[in-house]
Amino acid sequence: MRAVYRYFSRVALCLVFALALLWPARITTAKKTLRVMTYNIHVGVGMDKKLDLQRIADVINHQRPDLVGLQEVDRNVKRTEGKDEIAELAALTRMHFSFAPNLDYQGGKYGVAILSRLPIKGTVHRMFENKRETERRGLLKIDVEVDGKPVSFVTTHLDYQFEDGRLFETEQLMKFLAEVKGPLIVVADLNDVPEGSAYKLMRTAFEDAWVTSRAKGDGFSYPADKPVKRIDHIFYRPGAGVRAKKAWVVASLASDHVPVVAELEVQ
Repeated sequence: MRAVYRYFSRVALCLVFALALLWPARITTAKKTLRVMTYNIHVGVGMDKKLDLQRIADVINHQRPDLVGLQEVDRNVKRTEGKDEIAELAALTRMHFSFAPNLDYQGGKYGVAILSRLPIKGTVHRMFENKRETERRGLLKIDVEVDGKPVSFVTTHLDYQFEDGRLFETEQLMKFLAEVKGPLIVVADLNDVPEGSAYKLMRTAFEDAWVTSRAKGDGFSYPADKPVKRIDHIFYRPGAGVRAKKAWVVASLASDHVPVVAELEVQ
């Protein structure tokens, strides 16, 4: 009996040792789903021409995103009653925020912003050079951690008037993004459809969540009342531990765009 007991004790110890070796691997291969949104909020003015940040916050809260890239955000600008729009939206959604001013306007700032349910570890703001005297554009990057793994999240908004201007800005964007290491998600109002040169340049290095998730519908996001263009996009770097699971648009008249949302699996 003692020999049998010793035999099974050794087997049990071997099993415990094997499980101990496997346990770290199980942790490192765990997957986390991030819900991300891109939303041009038209400075909080809806299709009824009324400024209402609560409506914008309601749209965001209903979708429960982890990360939101916002475009057309005012901060202390006269036309939007001097409101600090990103601070108010952060309070209404209970999220962290970062703001990137790309233009001085009516006593305040106008640009892009990010809301994050995850603590923001770092931020980078870059302005784009212009081909002509048009509205300045730029990008905002934040760094967050997903189960201890660093993930970069970028939002931008490109030239709405000229295709060569959009392409020039995208070239600058791509140069910046090439230096970012690890998992990378980029959301944007490109003002460019999939047939356009800016979009095509993005696709040389990034996957489109709408396409790779085989989302239902056309993905049109503008104008909000009768969408006919797919110009708001969610991209991610392939081969960096990110995969699109699904994507959808959200019907709303709170802005002149509707938001695009995607669930991304991060490993």
